Amino acid sequence: MFGGTGFLGRRIVRHLRSRGFPVRIASRHPDLGDRQFGPDDPQLQSIQADIQDERSVADALAGAYGVVNAVSLYVEHGQETFHSAHVESAQRVAAQAHRAGVDRLIHISGIGADAASPSRYIRKRGEGELAVRAAFVEALFIRPAVMFGPDDAFLNTILTLLRRLPIYPMFGRGATRLQPAYVEDVAEAIGQIMQRAETPSTIFELGGPRVYSYEEFLRVVAHQAGLAPRLIPIPFAVWHALAWASEILPSPLLTRNQVELMQIDTVSSPEVPGFVELGITPHSVEAILQKMLPNSG
Repeated sequence: MFGGTGFLGRRIVRHLRSRGFPVRIASRHPDLGDRQFGPDDPQLQSIQADIQDERSVADALAGAYGVVNAVSLYVEHGQETFHSAHVESAQRVAAQAHRAGVDRLIHISGIGADAASPSRYIRKRGEGELAVRAAFVEALFIRPAVMFGPDDAFLNTILTLLRRLPIYPMFGRGATRLQPAYVEDVAEAIGQIMQRAETPSTIFELGGPRVYSYEEFLRVVAHQAGLAPRLIPIPFAVWHALAWASEILPSPLLTRNQVELMQIDTVSSPEVPGFVELGITPHSVEAILQKMLPNSG
């Protein structure tokens, strides 16, 4: 399990263990896995591995039945780029998995992954899928929509800003469409796919039960929280300028890549298998918000 200590990855680990799979979490900081999961499960192992090093990846894969690569990067830092994380490292895991005789490789990508996209993030996601398929022909691809959950950086950030700002600046006119997926549902889907006896190489797109415009989504979240903010459209050109200025800072609050992503719909395709084909009824944002709100903010 690469990326097993992240927002999605640690949930995948739990779902795999609940299905009886022994799990080896490969990360640069194995002590983080030990802290998250505790030392009491003999079928759960945290090992040190560097996904950018071939020998390290090969050692992590030794004797494995299946591999999940949930490594992701949303903000580039120096040598850690979208290309290094989503293309080079993804290809390295796939190639070493094939060489090790691994039966099943599940690669986590994202809805909209497209090697021809003008967005560098989405383009590198698409290039990564192509690189993985070339190295491991029978690889399975999971494309989640934007994910939410109690400890996310998505809903919680929106809730914090809605509470603090009487006037909420929207990206553009709030028309971008999104289909948020509950992170536990995505992890459950991956557990199911790993356990299936036969799963031909395919792509699964995992979107939640409802498609919102960005404005609708903000109003739903605000309503659930008992808030009534004034939503103000801000042109994307302004956001790009703010992001450019923010990127001068050591830890930018906003990047141009993030602004680009807010201009692109992230909605699952009806022609691509998803939650329905896996027999999973996805949880709605509203249902999870009701559980989150007493503990949020």
